[in-house]
Amino acid sequence: MTASAIASLRNPLIKEIRRALSKGTLTEGGFAVAESFHLLEEALRSDCEVHSVLAAEGVQSAVQRHIRNLQGVRLHVASPEVFDSISTTENSQGVVALVRPPQSTLDHLLRGRTLLVVLDGVQDPGNAGTIVRSAEAFGSTGVLFLKGSVSPYNSKTLRASAGSLFRLPAVSGIDAELARAALQQARLDVYTAMPGSARQLQDIDFRRKCAIVIGNEGQGVSRRMQDIASDLAIPTSGVESLNAAIAASIILYEASRQRRATA
Repeated sequence: MTASAIASLRNPLIKEIRRALSKGTLTEGGFAVAESFHLLEEALRSDCEVHSVLAAEGVQSAVQRHIRNLQGVRLHVASPEVFDSISTTENSQGVVALVRPPQSTLDHLLRGRTLLVVLDGVQDPGNAGTIVRSAEAFGSTGVLFLKGSVSPYNSKTLRASAGSLFRLPAVSGIDAELARAALQQARLDVYTAMPGSARQLQDIDFRRKCAIVIGNEGQGVSRRMQDIASDLAIPTSGVESLNAAIAASIILYEASRQRRATA
């Protein structure tokens, strides 16, 4: 496989990648910037389109082994200075891939026996990515990132999802009012974790079509979403509340357990 060399910080591809990383969004061409061999492998395993791969000079041969049988993938080898300008990790592995994630709509998220996760103002990318990972692990039909939440394609969110964003339907930037209307029209049971609620997690029937709303790390669920949601409490001992990602994972596990028991 022939590789093109990039030695200029003003290279158009480098500028496009840097712009997407600074905004935490897809590139202008609609590609997620996936940094690490693991995310490259997950993209390939997920049958996503891998448009281009950038390798630091020292790892070119390793990158070529990963993509040698793929058609249409463009390999670029960047000088140390150029690669450092786009790296977002402290100990970079020297590989960045441009990956086209699945294109999803609200209808994709609401399909079948819906188990939807709604991120309402979740701003920590590590939390968001971990929630996406748990959502895939426990059979969610998708994740809805409401406006005000971190982008699913923020580099840290993508890494924390460990490749789940290449498989699980995700929609972002949706206004809370539109989300409310969609959930109500789909007749979903909507739940949110609330310490002190009289309704305990194990008493909820998650076998029905439902949505789980996870609120902002500091302020919780917005009033707009609270108005259509029923509270539930996760039984704890010695602590009042849990990290957003941990709470979401526990709820999703219980939903998955119930659904498997009646499958």
